[in-house]
Amino acid sequence: MALRSVFADPMVRMLVAAIALAILLPATGDARGAAQAIANAAIFVLFLLNGMRIARRDIAAGIGNWRFLLPLVLWVFGVMALAGLGIAVIGAGVLAPSVALGFLYLGTLPSTVQSATSYSSLAGGNVALSVVGAALLNILGVFVTVPLFLALGGSGTGAVGMDVVGKIMLLLILPFAIGQAIQGYTRDFTARHRPKIVWIDRFAIAAAIYVAFSGAVEQGIWSRVDLADWLVIGALVAGFLLIGNVGAWMAGGALRLSRPDRIAFLFAGAQKSAAVGAPLATILFPPAEAGFVVIALLLYHFFQLVAAAPIASRLKQSPLPDGAGYSGPTTRS
Repeated sequence: MALRSVFADPMVRMLVAAIALAILLPATGDARGAAQAIANAAIFVLFLLNGMRIARRDIAAGIGNWRFLLPLVLWVFGVMALAGLGIAVIGAGVLAPSVALGFLYLGTLPSTVQSATSYSSLAGGNVALSVVGAALLNILGVFVTVPLFLALGGSGTGAVGMDVVGKIMLLLILPFAIGQAIQGYTRDFTARHRPKIVWIDRFAIAAAIYVAFSGAVEQGIWSRVDLADWLVIGALVAGFLLIGNVGAWMAGGALRLSRPDRIAFLFAGAQKSAAVGAPLATILFPPAEAGFVVIALLLYHFFQLVAAAPIASRLKQSPLPDGAGYSGPTTRS
């Protein structure tokens, strides 16, 4: 049932379609430049829309809720980043360098807003706090992910030069800033066209995945990553997901968060964003490497959806959080 619900997600189907298209008809030669230009335009629009949708008052409210937000930031960009580094070191002994590097990259990414909030709602968590927390993590991720990735030793051939910095500023930070500046004039527009905007989000992510995976196909991914490697990658991703979920749940208990806030912390802390990770990878890494780097991200994205549904269902049915006796007032957002 969990697998069926995952494949019912349009985003998952689009990611599978993008990978299949890259396998059957990869963008190479002159076509690569055209595909990259389309992906870049879609990324610009994606972050413009993100800037338009994330209300400044929500950002202010989230910043004020330091008891929840500060530990969440430290968990996502501290503990999870270090866990990614550790798994990358383990994988480096058996996997291609770019594939192993993908675990460090995965660890430095922010949460995914949609999944974190959706599953928090299903589990009976604090949805408002989940929205604010995940949204703020995404904002921080635009500024934090690349420096953190580099600080932990993730340079490789994806070292950041001024050209990459310029692309990040132009395609991520600039459109987000523009969206924030004009959101007062576009609030009705984004509310009225929300379903269409969601499809723009999905197209932008799928386009980035197509470009990245096309490069991997051109570089012979099936000969460089064999069946044994895929099994190792799957095991490492499952281990990372276990760290993310169990660790976030235990951290919420250690912080003595109320049950709804603890659930929000769990899903915001364990989820990872393909919406940030896929577009950023096509900017940070050359096409020949990006497709290998995002393998861990793609599998983690799939696994987190498979795991989140039964976790949310269990939390909804369970009257008390496992191992936590605290049931104090919910922190305010």
